[in-house]
Amino acid sequence: MADEIKLTQFSRFAGCGAKLGPGLLDKALCGLGQPAYPELLADFQHAEDAGVYRLTPELALVQTIDFFPPVCDDPWTFGRIAAANALSDIYAMGATPVTAVSVVCFPEEALDIMHLRKIMEGAMDALIESRTALVGGHSIRDTEVKFGLCVNGTIHPDKILRNNTWRSDEALILTKPVGVGIMNTAARAGIASQAESELALQSMQKLNRTAAAILARYPVSACTDVTGFGLLGHACEMAADNLIGAVIDSNLVPYLPHIFDYAEMGLIPAGAYTNRAYRSSFVKGIGSLSETKQFVLFDPQTSGGLLASVPKQLASELVAALHEAGVDAAVIGYTEAALQGLHVC
Repeated sequence: MADEIKLTQFSRFAGCGAKLGPGLLDKALCGLGQPAYPELLADFQHAEDAGVYRLTPELALVQTIDFFPPVCDDPWTFGRIAAANALSDIYAMGATPVTAVSVVCFPEEALDIMHLRKIMEGAMDALIESRTALVGGHSIRDTEVKFGLCVNGTIHPDKILRNNTWRSDEALILTKPVGVGIMNTAARAGIASQAESELALQSMQKLNRTAAAILARYPVSACTDVTGFGLLGHACEMAADNLIGAVIDSNLVPYLPHIFDYAEMGLIPAGAYTNRAYRSSFVKGIGSLSETKQFVLFDPQTSGGLLASVPKQLASELVAALHEAGVDAAVIGYTEAALQGLHVC
């Protein structure tokens, strides 16, 4: 392979920053109906992380798909990140991944096929770690590189973690720092240091498997993973159609180093602008934050952390268990029955 070729040259976007904006998605899906299948437990109606279909009284199938253009130039690392990102939806639902099918878009005339081989090797590394079998895939010619997975998982129907079912007097726990979208933008501009870029890449490569396994030992009432719509965007989904409100304290959120400096320099991915434009009106108190902090909190994450709600009295114990297992978790807010919607301070 030619070392001078950079995968990020083959896309205008990076990772989950390539997602369509939430406003456009709402227009595409609003009013789209289908029969009320009695065994369908979760579909596209409420922005859940995955669909769930009950097979038996004790077994449900969980399905998701995620694919995107490169977030970095190294094909192996890109493959690993893409797989970690796709697997995350299954973990966010409280399920166990079992099989995966790859989705490939590849510019065969511009890139040596060994780049795809390396992408597949990186993805396989994550799949093996998660004990998920790759059973096939589909590929098409394209002018841009895109890669991802359709992942299937299993769960008991009574143990599904939904994203908008938090209860009052709970703590909100985030399991990865925020800022990979901005850091990727700074890296592509040649401004982020190698150490900073590597920190973001390590975060994106890390599976949410360990975090999910520890969360499963506690009474989690709601969970999601923080990806393309940013921390506040996904928190808005958790607050939707819920009579109980929540507060996110922006000073408690863990951030990658120098993220605010890069945001001040204008190194902000397009997805952050889209997320902020569509979701900021749903966030009470957003105007009290600086514009820079708003963009960071709406920064599109690729393979971000889990955001879970647990009883306040168990939060310290849970965070300690996560830290002991090497998960960079933090309490970033709380829920309260007296509030409505999502608040930020």
